[in-house]
Amino acid sequence: MTAPLNIRFTEPDIEAIATLQGRVAVILGPDGQMDKLARRVNRLTRGALVRLAESERWEKMAVGAAISLQMPSGMAAEAVIVLKFDRRSTPTLARQAGAALNAQRGLGELHVLLASHSKSAEISYGLALSAYSFTPHKTADQPEPIVVSFVVTKPEEISAEAKDMAAVVEGVFFTRDLVNEPANVLTTDDFAARLAAMGELGMEVEILEEEELEKLGMRTLLAVGMGSDMPSKVVVMNWRGGGDEQPLALIGKGVTFDTGGISLKPAGGMEDMTMDMGGAGTVAGTMRALALRGAKANVVGIVGLVENMPSARAQRPGDVVKSMKGDTVEVINTDAEGRLVLADVLWYAQERFKPSAMIDLATLTGAIIIALGHENAGVFTNDDEFASRFLKAARDEDEGAWQMPMGAAYDKKLKSRVADIRNVGGGRDGGSITAAQFLKRFVKDDVPWIHLDIAGTASTKTSTTFAPAGATGWGVRSLDRLVRNEYEPKPAAAAPVK
Repeated sequence: MTAPLNIRFTEPDIEAIATLQGRVAVILGPDGQMDKLARRVNRLTRGALVRLAESERWEKMAVGAAISLQMPSGMAAEAVIVLKFDRRSTPTLARQAGAALNAQRGLGELHVLLASHSKSAEISYGLALSAYSFTPHKTADQPEPIVVSFVVTKPEEISAEAKDMAAVVEGVFFTRDLVNEPANVLTTDDFAARLAAMGELGMEVEILEEEELEKLGMRTLLAVGMGSDMPSKVVVMNWRGGGDEQPLALIGKGVTFDTGGISLKPAGGMEDMTMDMGGAGTVAGTMRALALRGAKANVVGIVGLVENMPSARAQRPGDVVKSMKGDTVEVINTDAEGRLVLADVLWYAQERFKPSAMIDLATLTGAIIIALGHENAGVFTNDDEFASRFLKAARDEDEGAWQMPMGAAYDKKLKSRVADIRNVGGGRDGGSITAAQFLKRFVKDDVPWIHLDIAGTASTKTSTTFAPAGATGWGVRSLDRLVRNEYEPKPAAAAPVK
């Protein structure tokens, strides 16, 4: 997988600043205030930082933005990156400042002089999250990996604070790699093998093949993959970091390529359907992050891996299939396949693991993009309190999420003449809601559940704050934060001083 930046934390050596190679980054407050390391750089460059802070250009810069001073006199560095940042800024702004540093990073060494800045770990987090590129299929020589040095007064403390953040970055990168991979590489076999390799992290990984899925009655899932030569699979990733409590279940749609099946998609843009396994990719990245940081919680991740292809064996519009739950589904549109995969996996998760709560993630509908664009994922739920806890986690991580309505009135659009339910509603209106209503049918009444429609956020045509164009890794940070906030024991409070 794509390796995150190697970031190390070191103690300041003021005398060595003049000879540092590559690029050197310093922080100035909005009104030009400097710490001792920035003051040293200012002296070495004969007041360049003071002149910058007094300039009109500095006044117009936003807090969190960065600017490079090229070939500074008095220093060996090729550039000094100056970050405009307030010590009282939020963690979110600190991460954005880290992303601004990455945009100015270049290809050589980077030394970030932060001294005793309280947001040092958050700045390193933002830098690491944004330092991603997907290059395994590029034939040109790739630059050698570099070490980024954060020069801080208490390196061991900051390193410990940043350790869990580094685990989340690796989980995000794992998700991005999976979502960016072309479908001829990331087949269902390859996807399952990559997940099986996480057994090395102490996670229990089980792969259910088609014969076992048939015995379990996962017919709606298997029907989606009937037209493909790639075998359908379900992969179970079980992280047991807690006690005896029932696990949180994360469920992912893993359609490794979606042609639409017999209800064939238009050719224009079909190449983007390599990302239709984004829900499974997010579940996989979250599970990796939890394992790497040794989360003290029980979480099970289950993904359904299929390929939706047209062929003589493919399911047809008008077919009726029976779910693992026992409900029959009339397939009106074979391009509404993700909900058929999730229906069986949701039911399987409840029957086998009796989870305390469930969250499913899927690039499910184009309708959610019409409603929310690429800035927010759609949040659907049968439990508003559970949803509010997730939405808080998403806000903490600055990942856009917006709660959408649900209600029995939408169910009438899913009524079938020949089966218990249709897989799509009639007409284009409310498409993301009727999809959620379909999934709700396969959730038991006493199980808190959230459906995240990530069709607009899993992959984007333009860069975002922390990711280049392509896969974003949206959701890994929010789900990790939810587990941290709600499912892991809180640190014991320090004893009062007498």
